[in-house]
Amino acid sequence: MPNGKRESLGPSDWTEAALGALARGGITAVAVEPLAKALKTTKGSFYWHFADRNALLAATLALWEQRDTEQVIATLDATQDAQSRLRRLLRLTFTAVADGSAGSAGTVELALQASASQPLISNTLNRVTTRRLELLTKLYAELGLSPARARDRALLAYTAYLGHAQVAHATPDLLPRGRALNTHVDQMVATLVDAAR
Repeated sequence: MPNGKRESLGPSDWTEAALGALARGGITAVAVEPLAKALKTTKGSFYWHFADRNALLAATLALWEQRDTEQVIATLDATQDAQSRLRRLLRLTFTAVADGSAGSAGTVELALQASASQPLISNTLNRVTTRRLELLTKLYAELGLSPARARDRALLAYTAYLGHAQVAHATPDLLPRGRALNTHVDQMVATLVDAAR
């Protein structure tokens, strides 16, 4: 920042701030004035990049979908067998939600679940959930389960993830910490993977 002047903000600055606000306070926290204040800028900066709040919300949901679904899936090594990929995916997601911070994985999803009646939110949640369940179903099928059993097991794993996220968010003191958390996650992964074989 030459001469002490702040560089102009871009759309990504607004979506990052909106994603953090969403994680902390839900959909209602994605509001132009508080975000402008947090970014130390004016509402004019916002309207330079977005037509309205809905446009910001759509961009924020796209960022969340890319980060918490597509990038996570991309971390899976396609050269590994299905069991290794499934173990890695479950370990990664269960461990990520357990940090309990407002920006942790699962926190945004819980905030979105509370507003699932809104069309933009429900469409995003439906797309993300479908994508995640398709991946889990594929991995369970590769373990040798029939299509119906693979789908059932995928749904069980996904609902376990959502429940784990809810506990980590609402009552984090009930979850173990440190090594005990690692043991707990290992037990969940073993239950969801080994019992499927």
